[in-house]
Amino acid sequence: MIPRYSREVAASIWRDDTRFSLWLEIELLACEAQARLGNIPQESLSVILEKAAFDIERIGFIEKEVKHDVIAFLTSVAEFVGPDARYIHMGMTSSDVVDTAFSLQLRRAGTLLLEGLDKVTEALRERALEHKNTICVARTHGIHAEPITLGLKFARFYQEFKRNRLRLSQVIKEISVCKISGAVGQFGNIDPFVQEYVAEKLGLEPEPLATQVIPRDRYAVFFSTLALIASSIENVATEIRHLQRSEVLECSEYFSPGQKGSSAMPHKKNPILSENLTGLARIVRSTVIPFLENVSLWHERDISHSSVERVCAPMACVTLDFALERLSTVIRELVVFEKNIEKNLNLLGGLIFSQKVLLALIESGKTREEAYHIVQENAMKSWNDTSTSFVENIKMDKRVTFQEVDKLFCYESYLRHLDYIFEHVFSASEVS
Repeated sequence: MIPRYSREVAASIWRDDTRFSLWLEIELLACEAQARLGNIPQESLSVILEKAAFDIERIGFIEKEVKHDVIAFLTSVAEFVGPDARYIHMGMTSSDVVDTAFSLQLRRAGTLLLEGLDKVTEALRERALEHKNTICVARTHGIHAEPITLGLKFARFYQEFKRNRLRLSQVIKEISVCKISGAVGQFGNIDPFVQEYVAEKLGLEPEPLATQVIPRDRYAVFFSTLALIASSIENVATEIRHLQRSEVLECSEYFSPGQKGSSAMPHKKNPILSENLTGLARIVRSTVIPFLENVSLWHERDISHSSVERVCAPMACVTLDFALERLSTVIRELVVFEKNIEKNLNLLGGLIFSQKVLLALIESGKTREEAYHIVQENAMKSWNDTSTSFVENIKMDKRVTFQEVDKLFCYESYLRHLDYIFEHVFSASEVS
């Protein structure tokens, strides 16, 4: 996580001041619960709530000696509170605070990512409707296949990101849990009411059964979902990169006035943002394996997961937030070259209509094998000798006896169900 690929709103979630503020909020809520149970005098609770604070520099200084960040934090808080600080953290373990705060950080990050997904899907929706009827050639294995529309490409990505939003919403619920059950999770020195009280105040669910920590499978599925979103970002970016190649040039990233593409070649207009998104997707995906490996901890807990979460959680969340913001901009500003789209559509002299001819021959009475042989033979002639087109070769073939051959070479016939597709992809309100 570096400033170059970070938005302040996302990075701030992972700063020390945010983390310590969450720790303090959790500790104070736990004190309120303990007071309700009669374990903390009301006068002491009032002092704690009034005076509790922390000093980040002081925490760092103390941690150098004690080698324990939560103890350093509690020591700093105690220096502000005074003698009544003895009631803070009563019956709790460090992970009660750290894990519950981590859940809150992930929920904040997840909410921000949902906003980013909404921006991307809205941009895709707008471009899909704009180019619903912009006919282009589809490519399979990089080779021309059959006609589709550019709007269908955008609509396909729209659907993919809608699925991603649903997945993320589900896993945000899964990580939104509170754990305040003591040293090994059995509430040995703390009443379950404390966990229930804190969870309710924070809008979290109480963890039903923890060890010293919240089970790490919850976090593994969260970050696996982030990786899947990153792969979807790369999916769009890869499509743009291919469409911007000089030989294709059907779409291009916006190239701003004064922008430069190469220190050596002044003519260059490179798809640098889409390439950047491809790299950022790799970074997010790289965090998944460590989170999966965090699931297996020794007995009721070891600390092997901690370093992973300190490094990989901010990196994945902040990087993905940045990538979603960048992708929405790329999509909105994408330049479409409709003349090049039309040129490429007609590039192969009708070869993309081969299936139409195949089916017409079968309908005329030929076997599928006979029809396929005729069509492929004429198609290969067109590939090997560009002086005659596939359309011309078919018309000259005496084995093709049915009338109205020209009607087969019609782009619109491929798109007669376009409205049906769009009606199933977009709701009525989304197309108005």
